[in-house]
This record gives sequence, C-alpha cells and structure tokens, in this order.
Amino acid sequence: MLQQYKNILVPIDGSFEAELAFKKAVEVAKRNKAAIHLVHVIDTRAFQNVSSFDSTMVEQITEKAKETVKSYVKTAKEAGLEDIDYSIEYGAPKAIIATDFPKKLGVDLIMIGATGLNAMERLLIGSVTEYVTRTAACDVLVVRTDLDNKTIKKPRK
Repeated sequence: MLQQYKNILVPIDGSFEAELAFKKAVEVAKRNKAAIHLVHVIDTRAFQNVSSFDSTMVEQITEKAKETVKSYVKTAKEAGLEDIDYSIEYGAPKAIIATDFPKKLGVDLIMIGATGLNAMERLLIGSVTEYVTRTAACDVLVVRTDLDNKTIKKPRK
C-alpha cells in the first residue's frame, strides 16, 4: 500500500522558504486528500530584552501574521483544497512545530522551508528546521525547490 499522508503541518513565518513549502504542501495535500494545518509561531523570547515592551507591538505582529496565513488559506482554496486551517501561536517555535502541534493534530508530515540563517546564526541560536528534522516523531520534508523541483534564488528586497 502506498504511503498516504492525512494531516500536513506547514509552519509559516512570512519567509520565501516558507512560501515554497506551502506551495508544495498544497499539491501534496491535493494528491493525498489530506488536511493542511498552517501554524505561525510568534517567538515570545524575542520580546524579553525589549525594554520598552508594549502590547501594541505584539498586536501588530499578530495582525500581520493573520493577514499572511489568511492569504495562504485563500490561495489553497482557490487551488481546490478544502481542508485547511490555521493557528497563530506564541512561544518557542521549535517545540511547537516539532512536538506540540504534531501531537495535538495527529500530524503525519511536516513540510518546512529550508533555513535562511547564515552559519554564525545557526551556531548561536540554532535552526528551527534543523531541530524539527532531528526531533519530530513524524516525517519531515525540508523544501528547497519550487513546484518544478528547480532551485530558485531568493528574491532580493
């Protein structure tokens, strides 16, 4: 019997790499008649050292995250995918993506964008993608290419 995925988790952070993972996940979900669960994790540790912490900052980040994930949901539905939902979470992205959500939702595949961090940043803070591939109990697919499996350069800003 062929492996068939039923619940696909796609972490979304607004990055180019996450968008590639999302696009591939839509196609995998359509072929497998699977559900996609989008998750955007707002890393609350980023606010620990902000001396002028203001709740409006978190609200602005949350609103931007909602806009992003809602646009992904719309795109997926326009592509013919019916079973898609999203969640915006607060905390440590590594644990939420690798452990918490897969257990909570019965995830059998995580499709995640390749890291965009440079070597020094990975050394100091670690890569979420690297952590997820090492610790998740389900299959993890790290997306590095477009829908035609061609490596594409990240657009310059």
